[in-house]
Amino acid sequence: MDEPQTLILKVNGQEYKLRPDSRTTVLDALREQIGLTGTKKGCDHGQCGACTVHLEGERVLSCLLLVEGLAGREITTIEGIADPAGELHPMQQAFIDHDAFQCGYCTPGQIMSAIACVKEGHAGSRMEIQEFMSGNLCRCAAYPNIIEAIEAVRAAVLDPANSIQ
Repeated sequence: MDEPQTLILKVNGQEYKLRPDSRTTVLDALREQIGLTGTKKGCDHGQCGACTVHLEGERVLSCLLLVEGLAGREITTIEGIADPAGELHPMQQAFIDHDAFQCGYCTPGQIMSAIACVKEGHAGSRMEIQEFMSGNLCRCAAYPNIIEAIEAVRAAVLDPANSIQ
């Protein structure tokens, strides 16, 4: 078997030198090799959304995405969305303000998908938000509060003085 090749992975603006084998997923690299454990391993089959991260600004399920071939592409995790001064991302703050979590296990994936929901223009109505967020499961059934948090951020973004990253 060939020796694993060195790969430089960009995560949250930092470069990490890894030696993944060809079967290493982004989720496993983030948690086991880089030490960023905010992204959760739920089902490991792409069915629950707990592992959602952004790749080049697009939401992806990190349990289904192999690290191989991602050299130089930017991955953003829940740890990377607060501003450098430590102020929470507006979506993180909205989840707190609207009590949009209970046990918290699904919260990182929910927040990453919620950011994409607003950023990609899928937050026009409650029904549209529900459809877009349907790939993220919450065993505690915090869905109404999650939707309220997304609506709050959407309303803030519609104000020309605000934007979402």
